[in-house]
Amino acid sequence: MNQKILIVDDEESIVTLLQYNIEKAGFDTAVAYSGTEAFDKALSEPYDLIVLDLMLPGMEGTEVCKRLRQEKVDTPILMLTAKDDEFDKVLGLELGADDYLTKPFSPKEVVARIKAILRRTNKQTENEPKQLKVGQLVISPEQYEVTINGEELAFTRKEFELLAYLARHKGKVLSRDQLLSAVWNYDFSGDTRIVDVHVSHIREKIEPDTKQPIYIKTIRGLGYKMEEPAIEKIK
Repeated sequence: MNQKILIVDDEESIVTLLQYNIEKAGFDTAVAYSGTEAFDKALSEPYDLIVLDLMLPGMEGTEVCKRLRQEKVDTPILMLTAKDDEFDKVLGLELGADDYLTKPFSPKEVVARIKAILRRTNKQTENEPKQLKVGQLVISPEQYEVTINGEELAFTRKEFELLAYLARHKGKVLSRDQLLSAVWNYDFSGDTRIVDVHVSHIREKIEPDTKQPIYIKTIRGLGYKMEEPAIEKIK
């Protein structure tokens, strides 16, 4: 069975162009012309990836993305926008999008990004241990679940993937560029604010004291490191 892509855009000409090229690449497609229609379809039927325009009637793409992640729909999202605005990029990825393309774009580039996202998300599930444990933190990659002291925590898809990547490389210092490339696979031209934002959100959920983190340490001038906390420091 072919992988199925949901295409969401309110411009019929763009939908037709994307649908033709994506199907030509061997995927099945479905379409939605508004944010509310896209949200309903994504909730009612599983898709392998969503191509989501930012500016939509009914509900903007950022809101669709945010609400899907709140509903624990982890379908990868490639966001499209006519705005060439760095803030939009950070916001879109912070809300849980997996990649970002600015209009005008090449249909071939869209297909290439779709394939790259699917390769990355599929690869992350291969040979993955059933659980990653750091202190009282237990990460279950297959279920996209995190618990600490037995209590389940809620994470966005990207927060989860960043946390899991840090846990897989426990004890190693990872630069922001390394994390950006590994988790987002996205060229931000050296702007790594999105990594810092996500680390801050993760710390708010897992650290007993965010001012003195015991799990994710900042290594000044280098990046971040996940550490096994000292027993006496764990609540």
